[in-house]
Amino acid sequence: MRGIDRLVVCAAIGLTAIAAVGQQTTVPALQAPATLTLAQAERIAIRNNPDVSVARLVALAQGQEVREARSAWMPTLTGNMTAVDAHQNTRITAGVLNNPSVYPRAAGGLSVSQLITDFGRTHNLVLSARSEAQAHLERERATKQDITLAVDQAFYQTLTAQAVLKVAQQTVAERKITAEQVGALAKAKLRSNVDLSFAQVQLSQAQLMLLDARNQAQTAMAALNAVLGFEQDGQYTLVDQAAADLPLPPQDPEPLITQAFAARPDLAAANDDVIAAQHYSKAERDLRMPTISALGALGETPVRADQIQSPWYGAVGANISVPIFNGFLFNAREREATLRAEAAQQQARSLRDTIARNVRTAVLNTQNAFARIAATQQMLKQSNMALDLSQRRYHLGLSSIVELTQAQLAQTQALIAESNARYEYATALAVLRYQLGQ
Repeated sequence: MRGIDRLVVCAAIGLTAIAAVGQQTTVPALQAPATLTLAQAERIAIRNNPDVSVARLVALAQGQEVREARSAWMPTLTGNMTAVDAHQNTRITAGVLNNPSVYPRAAGGLSVSQLITDFGRTHNLVLSARSEAQAHLERERATKQDITLAVDQAFYQTLTAQAVLKVAQQTVAERKITAEQVGALAKAKLRSNVDLSFAQVQLSQAQLMLLDARNQAQTAMAALNAVLGFEQDGQYTLVDQAAADLPLPPQDPEPLITQAFAARPDLAAANDDVIAAQHYSKAERDLRMPTISALGALGETPVRADQIQSPWYGAVGANISVPIFNGFLFNAREREATLRAEAAQQQARSLRDTIARNVRTAVLNTQNAFARIAATQQMLKQSNMALDLSQRRYHLGLSSIVELTQAQLAQTQALIAESNARYEYATALAVLRYQLGQ
């Protein structure tokens, strides 16, 4: 009983220690900062997004398959304890081929087996597992790049929504001033009530735009929090560095395609899959080769029948296993593995074609987005001039309220387009970096 009590106490201490270690190794949840730059958002997402953790754990699990395949080279040691009570002078006469003699005994011992050679099958299985493990490491890197691109897109979408919200707030303030001015003129019988109705309609439209813009800004912030891995609805100030850090767009996509082929982790993973499939195909081919193993057994028989004279036993030997016929199973497995290896090659080729197309498309999108910046800036400049002239003409009684409201609407659209153009170009550059494997 004292031994059992000690065992229970030791088990309780061990469980307590494990729980304490688990509490110490628990990673605390990251908190969203008050101010957030794009680089900070990318680092937070890489550390906090569960998709990255999933990819890392899968890569670690795949690494254990290398050990599993390599274990065939290691000796196998098994402990045995056997007790047999047999009817006197009986023999086993039915069933598969076996040793018919059965003696009463109680014994314990060890048996060991060691693979000498299987003519390359285990070697190819190990190489296949290593290539698969490397492929999963590349997929982990690809997942990080996916998360980085998602962060960039969500970050710039949030900045865009916030910029539109500022335009909407400014528009509401300006339309309210215009409505008050037109109302004063209408009260003084200098303008008709029709002008006042037009001004109030424009104010109502601006207020509706403000509601939509506020909702879009909140939705974009929620999407950014989700990419960052935050469960809480964090509200923080985004640092706009788009105007200072944007380079010129590339002109020729062909050198970039070569760069993408060398840097894309998903393509590297596909190439590793091809290598793994090829090694596995060779391993399946080697199933038809013999397997040579060394065997050994050692033990003691303290309780034994009279026919068993020695109190201990020991033996060594070798075994050669030669497959002769198994219903064409090995042929089918080899053919299956060969076809899967060819399919993996075609998938890698298809991915190269997709990468080349996406890089060309991304370069064109950056060029177009960059050109839109200058176009929207010019449009904003012209709309500001048109609005200024329309306001002067209206106050002088040379134009109607329709001309003024159209000029106000054109300015609002130009402001929104100018804000969107900068962030669309920043997003296009982020997509290009992703396509290049950066």
